[in-house]
Amino acid sequence: MLAATVAVGYWVSNRIEEAVVRNTANATALYMESFLSPITQDIDRGDALPPGAILALEEVLEGTSLGERVKSFKIWKPDGRIIYASDPTLIGKVFPVDDGLKAAFEGVVSGEIGGLDEPENTTEAALGIPLLEIYSPVREVWSGRIVGVAEFYEVADGLTDDLAKARWRSWGAVALVMLGIGGAMFLIVLQGSRTIDSQRAALTGQMAALRDLADQNLALRLRVQEAAGRASAMNDRALRRAGADLHDGPAQLLGFAALRLDSLRGLVGEPEQTDLDQVESALRDSLQEIRQIARGLSLPEIEARPIDQIVQGVVQAHEARHGVTVAVTGLSGDIAELGPAARICLYRFVQEGLNNGWKHAGGAGQRVSLHREGRHLQVTVSDEGPGLSAEGLGQSEGMGLAGLRDRVESLGGSLILTRRGATGERPGGMDLIMMLEIQGGGL
Repeated sequence: MLAATVAVGYWVSNRIEEAVVRNTANATALYMESFLSPITQDIDRGDALPPGAILALEEVLEGTSLGERVKSFKIWKPDGRIIYASDPTLIGKVFPVDDGLKAAFEGVVSGEIGGLDEPENTTEAALGIPLLEIYSPVREVWSGRIVGVAEFYEVADGLTDDLAKARWRSWGAVALVMLGIGGAMFLIVLQGSRTIDSQRAALTGQMAALRDLADQNLALRLRVQEAAGRASAMNDRALRRAGADLHDGPAQLLGFAALRLDSLRGLVGEPEQTDLDQVESALRDSLQEIRQIARGLSLPEIEARPIDQIVQGVVQAHEARHGVTVAVTGLSGDIAELGPAARICLYRFVQEGLNNGWKHAGGAGQRVSLHREGRHLQVTVSDEGPGLSAEGLGQSEGMGLAGLRDRVESLGGSLILTRRGATGERPGGMDLIMMLEIQGGGL
């Protein structure tokens, strides 16, 4: 707004000054023409005015009211020659034709306050007063042809005062208008600022409420995860007790029954031996199945073991059972923030992943890797077998993987099964990836 005020004020004041100077110059030129026209009709007939014309000019400009207003006077020829001047030393001299003189020879009256720095204006500049320099064309009366230019210098004291007043008034008017516009804009921005402040306060309150709600949701999610972890741990303990009961109860009774059958072989005849063999085979098969079920239900005491020992225990049992070698890479030691439920989940994940790798890939190239990224633990079980078909991948993962996915997601983690394409350094296969969030004891 300040820059606009300066620009508009400067432009308006210049237009006013130009208009006033132009109107004053036109009025003065018209007034002077009434005196000069009869005197200057013969200026194009030589390089000097006739003596009669010079005498008439001196009578007009000396000792009259017009002479008091016009302090200097020159008459120019088109070639830049001065044929008459108030300063006799300039008569007959030729000077460059400036813009004002050129415009006057084209029929335009022009005026300028000051501008006395040309070589022919030394006399006027020495007066030390403000002068209005006016160029007025001199025309032939009968043809209207421009035969010369009259240049005269009018005292401009009153004109400069009027221009100063007009300039201040124009600047004041522009400033008032701009002040009004600025005030209106200030009120608009003030009202908008207040609206923004009120909306910001409302949004701040809503954000605080949302933060409280998010904190509550986080607390509830952690409680749900802790509850799911406790339920999973309780379920595993119940399965462990069921496995122990099967091992210590029905399995022992079936073993005792098998021993008693051996003692009865000598008490029966040859025909009954076949029946005893069948009963003994059924008992031994039942005993083996019960022991396998008990072994699958029971877990070692892993709640307090480091995670590398948990993984090594699962891997060693798998290697002993199937006669394969499983590579283990990644973390060593323990992650203290991993709770009992997460450790059980880790055990079941590695166990299920290795079993699936043995079932679908024949145990080829099985690997287990552990990697921690900030608050997340990533565990990957890989193999180099064909894995599931393209149609079956991501659709049917079997009851084992489905239950494992539920277990992992109940603890806030994620489970991903992907097919890996072959590269120059590594053959293709399947990757079973578990990502668990480490929550500082809740898991």
